[in-house]
Amino acid sequence: MKKHCVSLLALVMCMISCTQVPTPQTGTALFDHFVYSGNDSIYANHPLADEHTFYNPILPGWYSDPSVCTNGKGDYFLVTSTFSYYPGVPIFHSRDLMNWKQVGHVLDRPSQLRNLHFQHVSGGIFAPAIEYNPHNETYYMVTTNVGWGNFFVTTKDPFGPWSEPVRLPTVGGIDPSFFFDDDGRAYIVNNDDAPDGKAEYDGHRTIRIQEFDPATNQTIGERHILVNKGARPEDNPIWIEGPHMYKINGYYYLMSAEGGTGGWHSEVIFRGESPMGPFTPWEHNPILTQRHLDHRRPNPITCAGHADLVQTLEGDWWAVFLACRPINNHFENLGRETFIMPVQWSPDGFPYMTQGDDLVPLTVRREQAFRTDDGASTGNFVHTDEFADTLLAYEWHTLRGPGKEHYSLTEVPGALTLRCAPVALTDRGTPAFVGRRMQHHAFESSVDIYFAPADTLERAGLVLFKDETHQYLFLVGADAQGRYLTLQKVGRQGTETLAKQPLATTATKLTLRVESDGEHYAFSYRAKGKQWNSVGEQLDAAHLSTARAGGFTGSLIGLYATNK
Repeated sequence: MKKHCVSLLALVMCMISCTQVPTPQTGTALFDHFVYSGNDSIYANHPLADEHTFYNPILPGWYSDPSVCTNGKGDYFLVTSTFSYYPGVPIFHSRDLMNWKQVGHVLDRPSQLRNLHFQHVSGGIFAPAIEYNPHNETYYMVTTNVGWGNFFVTTKDPFGPWSEPVRLPTVGGIDPSFFFDDDGRAYIVNNDDAPDGKAEYDGHRTIRIQEFDPATNQTIGERHILVNKGARPEDNPIWIEGPHMYKINGYYYLMSAEGGTGGWHSEVIFRGESPMGPFTPWEHNPILTQRHLDHRRPNPITCAGHADLVQTLEGDWWAVFLACRPINNHFENLGRETFIMPVQWSPDGFPYMTQGDDLVPLTVRREQAFRTDDGASTGNFVHTDEFADTLLAYEWHTLRGPGKEHYSLTEVPGALTLRCAPVALTDRGTPAFVGRRMQHHAFESSVDIYFAPADTLERAGLVLFKDETHQYLFLVGADAQGRYLTLQKVGRQGTETLAKQPLATTATKLTLRVESDGEHYAFSYRAKGKQWNSVGEQLDAAHLSTARAGGFTGSLIGLYATNK
């Protein structure tokens, strides 16, 4: 059987040389002209009112657990979780809180991302928190690596490289964040176990604090419990986490997420006169939630919580937070996205974003900000990648490591080369895979592929990826009869072949396409100058949803090559 495939490869390689198209080496696939185009009706039905108005979310697609800081000079920086994807923790910059541009990744070296290699997709880096210390003019990003522990990195220049990780062996639990007080003292607050490790119920957690010495990069003194259970302990609240501390008008505010990451998610606030407490919860908590609203409402935004506050140069306060947008009130594949809202203040001096039946808005307005559509990342934008650079664009991720042994942007200039690797997307290793976030329910994405399989094991193409057990694979392969396209569904029970279509064309170059209406996917292909050929339609998009698959990430569109 392999001899037939090798003969096929020789024929195709001959045709490539005759037409002067890129020539993939044996065992490699070339990808070119990747296009992603959003087509959500919500944007068409809700045009922006003026140049001061912006769409929510400000970072669409899976950008969860946002944290924001300012240096007090008009620069704002925002980071989000990446779990087991590489590089880790994208960092965005803005001068007005509304127009955001990614300027890199905080964790962009393997030495900063320890023990990711065999973690589940939803393992790895949880809830990064970024803060600026004006006393030493240093930026800190602290986070949890669930396979390694809590650690932080620092920099004087957030546009440049960050330091090697500094572990925090005395800080247990998850979701640490820094607080730098006016007097120069510093603290770390985080989520941890119930008192004495004796939980009264599932989800019983505490918020704890420990002093930190910026001069030695070490914690000092004892850890103290600030909050046990949550804002209303008598109700047995679950999963108080993601804490942040602020000093505002002489008071210390402790803000945390509560209720888990699903539909009961919320944000609560406490106030005290010392960073060590005691802290009193606001009587009108939660300060942000959508959990009690009618799920049949139009264009619902759900799961709102995990917030962070920032004050602008003009003195107003804003909150960034995560939330979800289920399609037609059913499910969502985009993951938890980053939203923004103005902060209001109660007569008794507590900040809040929603009360009662307040809705998270679809658009926000800030008079001091002017919308720039340069490189738009909200609304129905189109992104194209010709792979003409020597580095992957910031939007692309690999899994659990750099994966540079599997891909190259210089081997064939102007194309992404993926080497077929003996690692599958169902494995917990680093496959030959690069992916970018889905950012719309309705979208179209396509890529040109040059690939001539050398044997029956080699396959390459386009994938929709949620986690190790929830995927759609649209791959070129070969058998004794020649090349074919296969469409497969990966589930918890294994891999199901939905379609296998022989390729009548001898042209190596194919264009693979996936279309989504939010609830279904359709896959098709074409050779140069030919009509589109359907391989599968009406595929259940809910298969990639968090409701079906669980986990903490959204879904990605990826390019993939394997010989396993």
